Amino acid sequence: MKFYLVSLGAGLLVGVIYSLLDVRSPAPPVVALIGLLGMLVGEQIIPVGKQLISGKAFASACDKTHAITHVFGQLPGRHVMLASELPKDKS
Repeated sequence: MKFYLVSLGAGLLVGVIYSLLDVRSPAPPVVALIGLLGMLVGEQIIPVGKQLISGKAFASACDKTHAITHVFGQLPGRHVMLASELPKDKS
């Protein structure tokens, strides 16, 4: 139930911000996509920042927190399985 309340609160906050910016929901596609990108990147600021403060390089911090995978998803070509890794048919 807590997640639903947090989600509702976040939605209300975004609705207020949209109203202040005079953007109506559903937002135009470009505005919505840029907003989603901002949300994804914003989620990674704290974990990556903690790694940077502990002395890690930026690339290493992004790798350790899986920030790139979280923001961009699984990139094409990274999910290719070798023939030896394919499941064997047991029929």
